[in-house]
Amino acid sequence: MKLNIRKTVLAGIAFMTISAFWQLYDFAVPLMLNQEFGVPDTLSGVVMSLDNILALFMLPFFGAISDKTMTKIGKRMPFVFVGTVAVSLGMLLLPYAVSTHSLVLFILALGIVLIFMAVYRSPAVALMPDITIKPMRSKGNAIINLLGAIGGVVTLVGLTLLDPVAIGYFPIFVMISGFMLLGLFVMLATVKENQWAQQMTEDTRSYHVVEIEEDPQTHALPMDVKRSLRFLLFSIALWFMGYNAVISAFSRYATIQIGLTGAQASAILLVANVGAIVSFLPIGVFASKFGRKLTIQMGVILLTLVFLTATFYQQFHPLLYINFLLAGLAWAAINVNSLPMVLEMADAGDVGKYTGLYYTFSMAAQIVTPILSGVLFDSVGYKILFPYATFFVFASFVTMLKVKHGDSLPVDGRGVSK
Repeated sequence: MKLNIRKTVLAGIAFMTISAFWQLYDFAVPLMLNQEFGVPDTLSGVVMSLDNILALFMLPFFGAISDKTMTKIGKRMPFVFVGTVAVSLGMLLLPYAVSTHSLVLFILALGIVLIFMAVYRSPAVALMPDITIKPMRSKGNAIINLLGAIGGVVTLVGLTLLDPVAIGYFPIFVMISGFMLLGLFVMLATVKENQWAQQMTEDTRSYHVVEIEEDPQTHALPMDVKRSLRFLLFSIALWFMGYNAVISAFSRYATIQIGLTGAQASAILLVANVGAIVSFLPIGVFASKFGRKLTIQMGVILLTLVFLTATFYQQFHPLLYINFLLAGLAWAAINVNSLPMVLEMADAGDVGKYTGLYYTFSMAAQIVTPILSGVLFDSVGYKILFPYATFFVFASFVTMLKVKHGDSLPVDGRGVSK
C-alpha cells in the first residue's frame, strides 16, 4: 500500500490557495482598516475575529452538506469551484473600496469573502481523506500541510515584490486572486473526484481496512468511540489555546518583556515555520510506522518543554532559535496527525461533517485564547505568556491519555486500521 502523491498534491491545491489567501488577509486587512479607514485597534480586532466566529457555525454545516452532495464532478469540487470563484473575485473589491474610500463597500466585500471562504473550506480539506485510504492519511495530511505552507510563501514573496504600502493594494490582490483561479483551473482539469473516491473504496475493501461500526438505525458512534472523539476534540482545543497564544502574542512579548527588536522577533517566528515545514513529510512517515497517537503525544511533550524552558529567557539568547525550531517540529507532529485521528472515527459518508467538527474546536480555541490571555497580560504582564501556553499544552497531554481510538496500525495488508 502506497500513498498516491500525485493525487494528493492535486487534491491539496485548494488548501494551498486557501492558505495563500489567509496570509494576505491577515497581513493586508488590518493595515487597510487602520491606515486607510482610521478604524481603531479594538474594532479592527473584532473585524479580524469574524472569520473564526463564522467558522464555528459554517464549517461543520457546509462540511455536512457536502457529504450529501453528489454531482458529475464530485461531492467537494462544486463547493471548491463556487467558493474559489466567489472569493477570488470578491477579494478584488477590497482594494477597490480602499481606492474609493468606501468603508461600507469594504465591509460588504469582506462579508462576501469570509462567507464564501467558510462555504468551501471544509469540503476542500475533506477532499484528501475522500480519496486516501485511512492508514495513509497522516502522510497525505503532511503533504497537504506542506502545500499550505507553500501557499503562504507565495503570498509572502508577493508582498515582498509588490509592497502594498509602497505601490497600493491592487497588484498583490490581483496576483493572489489569479493564483487562486489558476489553482482552480488545474484542479478542474486534473482532479477526478468520483473516480478517485471509488478507487479508495475498493482499496479499503481489498486491504481489509476496518471501519467504525455505527448503529444502523441512529448512525451513532459506539459509546467508547464517542468518548475518545470527545477527548480528542478537547485536546485539539487545548493545544490550540497554548500554541495560538504564543504565535499571536510573541511579537509583543519579545519587544516588551525581554527587549528584542521587531526583526529578532520575526526571525524567531520564521524559524518556527521552517521547523514545521521541514518536519511535515518525515512526521507523516513516522506516524504511519509508529502510530498517530504516539506521534502527537511526543509532539505535545516536546512543545510543553519548549514553552516551559522559554519562560526562563530574560533577554535575547541564540538558544531561542533552537526553542522555536523545536516548537515548529512539535507542532508539525501534532497538526499532521490530529485531523486524520478525528476522521479515523468517521464513517466514509461523514468526512465533511467531522472535518468541520475539527475546525469548530480549533477555531473556538483561537477565539477564546486571545481574550483570556489578553486579560492575563493586563493583570499580570507579558511574563505570563509561556506559563499560560505550557499549562494548556500539558493539559492536552492529559486529555490525550483518554483517547483510545483514531490511531492506525502499521500497514500489513490484513485489517490494518482500528
